[in-house]
Amino acid sequence: MMLSERVKKILDGYESDNPGTKANLARILMQGKLGGTGKLVILPVDQGFEHGPARSFAPNPPAYDPHYHFQLAIDAGLSAYAAPLGFIEAGAATYAGAIPTILKVNSANSLARAKEGPSQAVTASVKDALRLGCSAIGFTIYPGSDEAYGMMEEIAEMGREAKAHGLAVVIWSYPRGGSLSKQGETAMDICAYAAHMAALLGAHIIKVKPPTEALELDAAKKVYEQQKIDIASASARIRHVVQSCFNGRRIVVFSGGEAKDVDGVLSEARAIRDGGGNGSIIGRNTFQRPRDQALKLLDSIIRIYKGEG
Repeated sequence: MMLSERVKKILDGYESDNPGTKANLARILMQGKLGGTGKLVILPVDQGFEHGPARSFAPNPPAYDPHYHFQLAIDAGLSAYAAPLGFIEAGAATYAGAIPTILKVNSANSLARAKEGPSQAVTASVKDALRLGCSAIGFTIYPGSDEAYGMMEEIAEMGREAKAHGLAVVIWSYPRGGSLSKQGETAMDICAYAAHMAALLGAHIIKVKPPTEALELDAAKKVYEQQKIDIASASARIRHVVQSCFNGRRIVVFSGGEAKDVDGVLSEARAIRDGGGNGSIIGRNTFQRPRDQALKLLDSIIRIYKGEG
């Protein structure tokens, strides 16, 4: 596998990592239709844990089968496939080596009732990721939650173990809980802060939601206004999140979020591209559609990141 100059430059930003971890990052960055471009499209399928099987898969019943998602990611030419332990185990032998996998090692569920202190259970391990041939582990933190410090300590420890064994670390950084308002979960200042925390925790790939123009914290609002930080457009807001991740020295991808129409998905991808983001990690907006529609949508997203749409 010959690395592109763009991928070499990205890997240069990870100065402390061993050859094994860099090789796994390179596998993700060189995989699929976007291989070598520095852009990524990743399929995450952890929604069954988060929302339940019917809410996740009933709109497209073939998606109840874990093999469906492996095959969708491969046929679409995606960069990687991320899922919890059971889903990865269910296709690990059939799809060994076919696409880089990211083992989601913690999960929440919609039956839990903690609102001020949302958290996630650790449901898999670094040893599981190694056993299953994964390229990375994925872990969610909830900045703002009353339980956030415990989650940060967990990923700090698991991240050290993963890196020691040559795996990459992906952090989903989703603000919620505590005194955050619902609007604040995607506010510009909060999203940038959450992304920066993930970088400080040692993430190689950072996943956040696309931010809105709202500003949650009064102290931050004063700085944004005094320094005239441009957050007027979606691409400007993406650019600021990327800036907050060590001025672009870390890979930043953005979630697809709740179901939206095709134009909404594609507009969001253009904003991510124009703002310098590394790509999309998009689940429900693809696998809940019939397979042919999902493949068409994913191809359109990929073409946007190639500068063709």
